[in-house]
Amino acid sequence: MTARFEWRTSLCTPDFPAAAYEALRLRVAEHTPFNTLAWMCASEQALAVGCQVHVLLAWRGDELQLCLPLVASVERFGGLPFRVLHHLGYPLADRLALLARLDAGDVRQALAQVRRKLPHALLQLNELCAAAGEESALTHWMAHSSTGERRLSCRVPVHQISEADHQEISGDPRYKLRRARKRIAACGAQVRRITPDASTMGALLQAISEVEAVSWKGDEGVGIFADERHRQWMNQAFTALAAQGLVRVVILELDGRCISYRLGLLEQGRLYDYNLAFLPQYADLGSGRVLLEEWIRWGLDDNWRWIDASRVSLENSSHQLHERMTGQLEHWRWSFYSWRPSGIALGLALRVWQALKPRLQQWKARRAAKPVKPEAVQPVAAAVATPTPAAKQVKARNTAILEGKHATSSHSQR
Repeated sequence: MTARFEWRTSLCTPDFPAAAYEALRLRVAEHTPFNTLAWMCASEQALAVGCQVHVLLAWRGDELQLCLPLVASVERFGGLPFRVLHHLGYPLADRLALLARLDAGDVRQALAQVRRKLPHALLQLNELCAAAGEESALTHWMAHSSTGERRLSCRVPVHQISEADHQEISGDPRYKLRRARKRIAACGAQVRRITPDASTMGALLQAISEVEAVSWKGDEGVGIFADERHRQWMNQAFTALAAQGLVRVVILELDGRCISYRLGLLEQGRLYDYNLAFLPQYADLGSGRVLLEEWIRWGLDDNWRWIDASRVSLENSSHQLHERMTGQLEHWRWSFYSWRPSGIALGLALRVWQALKPRLQQWKARRAAKPVKPEAVQPVAAAVATPTPAAKQVKARNTAILEGKHATSSHSQR
């Protein structure tokens, strides 16, 4: 039976097939809390002006086989405008699974549906995570694009909770953790675990957003509460997820005030460590490491199986879970350039840049390692060595004085 495709303009309408969506989500093994309808609806309602949602559904009988929510917008590359499609939730959905249970033929049909309905230069799906060794359905889209790219976004450290976590960690992290605990005990701060519900999530988000606002994330405008649009997104998403029992928070309190926190999402025994911040005046406490340890202790108490960093930097990641990781998961960014003139041009520019970038990097490396020629120094040295007329006069006067002193000394000795 071939798939039957359908387009929707929103995930938030009363007639959206929410039960079928959830059944599909649970059938995809790699699904995360960022795939929940609650998160997706919050993402949709916080979209910037000019962005439009288009949802592609595929049915086989009464069973939903695909849900691909896309956001259409115009982005500039090299100063030129191009129509681009992103998966709904970008850029704050830290790990997504592609909700698709289609065969190869239907996957190709899905791409054709997208191109007919939404002409574009680039379709980009970020932060997708697939099971190890499993070929993604998106592989078929690569062969049907003018240019296709699958690029590693990050390798996320994960920690598998085991009986060994009842023992104190060894090595340098143990001493760092001990020092942090001593500092925290000395100032009188206390660690708390919180499982908020819909009624308490709002006040908790307000407290932690105030911490983020004065932290380095607030100063640089990179936090999850960076502006009004993001605050609306986070408030709606986390309130809905708290109502489903999926939110966990560990905080460090001093005199009843939150001075540091870690915010996470828990599903299927896996805790996604989503966000953290601390007040700058308490940066020396080392609270982040202590709160990460609290995640692990909580996991031991409640039988969680995994603690994951939901996302890290691809290079030079400073996430403290690297000290405790037992494995890694890869996030991928898939880019599909269309056969429209704009897609061909953008894809060609990408290939040219990929060809030139290694050569440019090699040239920069050679330039940085190139020694300074001695001849370049000689004129400077000569200029320094050549005395000015004023210097010559001073030298002559000093010589005369010294000769006079010498003559006096010789006369007295005689």
